[in-house]
Amino acid sequence: MKDKFQNIAFLIVLASFILFNGCSKREKITDLSQLDGKEFAVPTGTVADALVMSKFPNAKFKYFNSVLDACMAVKGSKADAAAYDEPILKNIAAKNSGMIVLSQMITTDNYGFAVNIDDTELKNVIDSVITELKSNGDYESMLNRWLPKSGAPKPMPEIETGTDGVFKFGTSAITEPFSFVDGSQKIVGLDIEIASLVAKKLNKKLEIVNMDFGAMIPALISQKVDMIGACITITEERAKKVLFSESYYIGGIAALVKE
Repeated sequence: MKDKFQNIAFLIVLASFILFNGCSKREKITDLSQLDGKEFAVPTGTVADALVMSKFPNAKFKYFNSVLDACMAVKGSKADAAAYDEPILKNIAAKNSGMIVLSQMITTDNYGFAVNIDDTELKNVIDSVITELKSNGDYESMLNRWLPKSGAPKPMPEIETGTDGVFKFGTSAITEPFSFVDGSQKIVGLDIEIASLVAKKLNKKLEIVNMDFGAMIPALISQKVDMIGACITITEERAKKVLFSESYYIGGIAALVKE
């Protein structure tokens, strides 16, 4: 009986060693080219896996409930890399040690704001705000605030908007650092700050309308909101339904790996 228990104990230890060793024995990734055929962690219900496959057709996938869970899987050596929108991965890596985002992109996309398809006047106002921010150096300050190299995003500055009516900005506040709910339960982020400046330029009071990401374009088309933004990729398909601003951020699908 004693020998039987010893054998069982030995098998448990051996199985644990194999399991641990199997998870930890992953190649150190320093270059995007190493990811061909590797295992990616991606959030369920996104197109991240399809976009990875467009570059790495031999990739394998593990699916997780959130992008944070996918990143933690990489940190725990349960996957070789996590794939998702570059600024969101950067945000997670800045707040959690032991992970980095590779500089090379899997896909490259332009992010923009959208207005109704015939509202060229509002598009021109948004474009002028973006151009001014980039020319006077304020845009760089905004990127440093919302995408610091380490730590959480800094507090959003107070921006006084106008009084000549209401400007409704539709967003999905789950795309930190572009649009998210901070510790004081306020919706803040890079997109919110730019939208506030657009409202200020129009001399209107900003009203933030939070909704599911998939509901933003229908809400815009039905004129429930005036402008939408939440890390929205500019695509030809979407451009058939809405009018996009000039791109204010070049991002895309990136790879987060263990440092």
